[in-house]
Amino acid sequence: MSESETAESGGGQTGQADLPRADPSRAGLPRPASPPAPQARSTQTRSTHAPTTQARNTQAQAAQEQTTQAQAPPARRRRSASMADVARLAGVSAQTVSRVSNGSTGVVDSTRQQVLAAMKELGYRPNSAARALKSGEFRTIGVILFNLSTIGNVRTLEAVAASAAEEGYAITLLPVAVPTQDSVRGAFTRLGELAVDGIIILMEAHLLDAATVALPPRTHVVVVDSNAGDRYCVVDTDQAGGARAAVQHLLHLGHDTVWHVAGPADSYSAERRVDAWQSALRARRREVPEPLHGDWTAESGYRAGLRLAREPQCTAVFAANDQMALGVLRALHEQGRRVPEDVSVVGFDDLPEAAAFLPPLTTVHQDFPEVGRRCVAQLLRQIRNDGEEIGTTLVPTSLVVRASTAAPPVQG
Repeated sequence: MSESETAESGGGQTGQADLPRADPSRAGLPRPASPPAPQARSTQTRSTHAPTTQARNTQAQAAQEQTTQAQAPPARRRRSASMADVARLAGVSAQTVSRVSNGSTGVVDSTRQQVLAAMKELGYRPNSAARALKSGEFRTIGVILFNLSTIGNVRTLEAVAASAAEEGYAITLLPVAVPTQDSVRGAFTRLGELAVDGIIILMEAHLLDAATVALPPRTHVVVVDSNAGDRYCVVDTDQAGGARAAVQHLLHLGHDTVWHVAGPADSYSAERRVDAWQSALRARRREVPEPLHGDWTAESGYRAGLRLAREPQCTAVFAANDQMALGVLRALHEQGRRVPEDVSVVGFDDLPEAAAFLPPLTTVHQDFPEVGRRCVAQLLRQIRNDGEEIGTTLVPTSLVVRASTAAPPVQG
């Protein structure tokens, strides 16, 4: 290669390298910033990633703790106190503890209190399911009720509940909104599923007379307010006797006849009171007016009272219950018929408020608490003897004379 070629190719490179570099400070230009030191970048990178690593370590530790907890054996539940524990603490036999748990009589009161204190201290609760399996008794009475609005049913139910509790029994209430045959069959089915020892039926409609309604076999049953005494055990008040007493009272005062505000036509109670009213008038050879039917409410009694107020020959009224009698009193008052000066009024039931009516109401007293007590007594006798009883038990009624009755007005 010639010197000229060498100078042209290699010399050019040498010439560029040897050119003088411009000094920015001398040219008045700003000096470029120096790049950060590598060590600083490395330190900054470590500080940025440090929280992420710590979070991962925390999550791993939590997962390990959860795994350890899952693998750990479950905590052992504390054993419930047994009858033997109670007997040991109270210093009595297990049989005595059982009698106290069942509410049985024959345990000395001091011993009973000692056992109850031990039960409370140990937190012992009798196992009713185990007791039922052993004894064959659920200690529960089912109650089928058609109407909670009438005072008689409510007061009878109160007495049933109180009497059952005294005997160590609970009650299961099954109200039936519409008293139809299908409703009755469904009620028996549900009570059978709830496991009861016997059933008390508070019925007012004529349903047990229907051939399609049959009680389950070997079912202990007591019926209130029914004509089915030839097939079942029935407990009722002497409603016929009470109605006769009311009519005879008015006739003895001198009234020619007695008008009647009756209950619903499908009610056993209303039916018996109508029959007794009619027979009492016929026995004295008196005219029997057409009865006016209500629905046990004061409003229905008021409507009947308005009709009776327009009857000038009406001087005595026998209402089938006190609530309808209250409606009659209001209607007579509004129509200007005075009680008892113009018209005498007698009710039936003897509500607690009857003495506060204006005027205080003469009425027939029914002992509903006694009806409830006898229902429970009859049912428990069937349960304990494992047998069925038929027939009707009547609880006496009595006439309570107050200020709503008097002799009829003198005809001018």
